[in-house]
This record gives sequence, structure tokens and C-alpha cells, in this order.
Amino acid sequence: MSYSTTQMINTSSPLNEVDEECKAEYIDLYKFYAAVMIVIFILALPLNASVLHLFIFKLRFWKSNTNNIFLFNLVLADILLLFCLPIKAYNYIKGERRSTNDTVCKGMLFMLFLNRGASIAFLAVTSIDRYFNVVHPGRKNLLRALKKSPQISIVIWLLLLPLTIPTMLKNFDCCNSYDANSTSREELVDSMREAVFFSQIVIPFFILVYCTVHIVNRLRKKTVGDRTKLRRAVFLVTSVMVVFSLCFLPCTIARVVLLISRVQLWSKSSQQKAAAAFDGLMVLSYLDCLLDPLVYCFCSTKFKGLYLSTYFPFLLKGDHVPVESSTGNTQPRRNNVI
Repeated sequence: MSYSTTQMINTSSPLNEVDEECKAEYIDLYKFYAAVMIVIFILALPLNASVLHLFIFKLRFWKSNTNNIFLFNLVLADILLLFCLPIKAYNYIKGERRSTNDTVCKGMLFMLFLNRGASIAFLAVTSIDRYFNVVHPGRKNLLRALKKSPQISIVIWLLLLPLTIPTMLKNFDCCNSYDANSTSREELVDSMREAVFFSQIVIPFFILVYCTVHIVNRLRKKTVGDRTKLRRAVFLVTSVMVVFSLCFLPCTIARVVLLISRVQLWSKSSQQKAAAAFDGLMVLSYLDCLLDPLVYCFCSTKFKGLYLSTYFPFLLKGDHVPVESSTGNTQPRRNNVI
């Protein structure tokens, strides 16, 4: 009996060790996180799916010379990221910060990093494209030439693939970076993984700030054109900056605090609080999947008219709303939005 008990304890110790590393200490709080992710999933999935349907079957984005190609990939990345949320919510409800199944855990990390990185990358590329269109409208640039071909989007996806490798080498979700017993090789892996995480947010953030400031300044100096359209354009680019800052900067700061708590060997209670705050702000970052279509797509009058006429024609109440044809042209008038 004693031998069996001892054998059972020894057999289960590796699993218990993993559970202890990634155990959610504040169960009620993590159940709230799970509820938030489920709400985001329920709201964002049909919205992104319907927008994706319009891009494919109505706008035929691959034939468009506008930034529809980039917007399509942005929505595609968001909708792929959404499929990770139910699994994440299930783990939180069980009181686990990540799956105890190694294959599921690494698969989730791959999907989260790839699609989240793609979402941020296409968001940044769209902002750069808008920057050249507004600030340097007559200047030839490489992006303007490349965006006419869908191949540039494939290249962006392929470039993001190697960036997911560091996240697969060691568990990321529980932030085991820079452990006191880490070897030099493990610390190198930790540094690579953290560099990927921060570069995916910090570099696009500075690009976004630069583009937004110059676009807003250029639009405010314009004296020719519809003032309403100019105000709408300023609101759009400012909204993008606000959404990015709201969704991604808080979790980045929380990650820094969590790493500091581990390196400086804070008390266990303090590390648990830092981990819970980081996980909660990561949940906030998933809100980007819901806000992206609203900010990028529905700020366009012609896209909003197309969406309403396709899915909610009864809301038009007989008003004449410009609807975009499958070729990307607006009938009967053209109503471009920056």
C-alpha cells in the first residue's frame, strides 16, 4: 500500500509541477476573464465572418487597387485568432493559465503569435499606405506598387512564421523567462522570445504614431475639400491610434512588470498578482479582433452602405446609400474615404 502510494505520487509529480507553474490562483477572476473572451468571441466572430464574406464575394479584393487586400488580411488574421479564445477560456475556467497538454499549448502559442502578429503587421502596413496617400500623394513608392499584387500579403505571412519559433521552444504563457536556475542557452531562448513579443508591438506602435501625427497635420492644413470628409478622416486615423494603444500597450507594460517580478524574485504573492494582471490585459488585447472591422471598415461610408444593404437592408429605410459593386466602384457616385 505504501509502495503504491509512493509510486502514484512520483508518477503524478511532473504533471503537478506543470499545474503548479501555470495554476490560476484567483479562480473567480480567471472565470471573469473567460466570460469576457466568450463575449468577444460571440460578438466578433459573426462580424468578422460577414466582413470577410463581403471582401471575397462582393468586393473581390484580389482585383482591387485599393488597400482592400491589406484589410482583408487584417480581418483574416483576426478571425483566425478568434478560434483560440474558446480554448483559452476553457483553460481559465479550469483554473489553468494554459493547457497542460504540451501539443495543445504549443499549437495555441503558434496560432496566437502568428495571427496576432499578422493582425498588427497588416494594421501597420495599412497605416503606412494611408500615410503615403495623404502626406505624399504624388510620390511613387514601393508599397504602392506592391499592394496591387496579393503576393505581398503572402510574403508578410511567410516572414511572420520564423518569429513564432522562439515561442515554441519553451512555455510562454506562464512567463517562465529568466528563471534563477536557467542556463545560458535557456536565457538566450528567453531573450529571443521576449524580443519577439515586444518587437511585435513596440515597432508598429512607433510606426503608427509617426504616420498618425503626419496624417493629422496634413489633413488639418487642407483648405480644399469637404470639411466633413476631412474631419471624418482625422477621426479615423486618431481612432486607429487609440484602439492600438488601448489593446496592446497595457499588456506590454504588464509583461515588463511580470518579467521584473521574476528576475528580482519578488514574493510569490506579488508574482501571482503580476501574472493575473498580465493575463487580464492580454484578454483586453483580444478586443482588437472586435474593434478592427469597426474602425477600418465601417468608417468608410461606401463599405457601411454595402454592409447594410447586404445584411440589414431594412435599416436603410429607403434612403439612398452608395453601394460598392463587385469591381470596387461606387454607384452612382464615388465616395472615397482615406
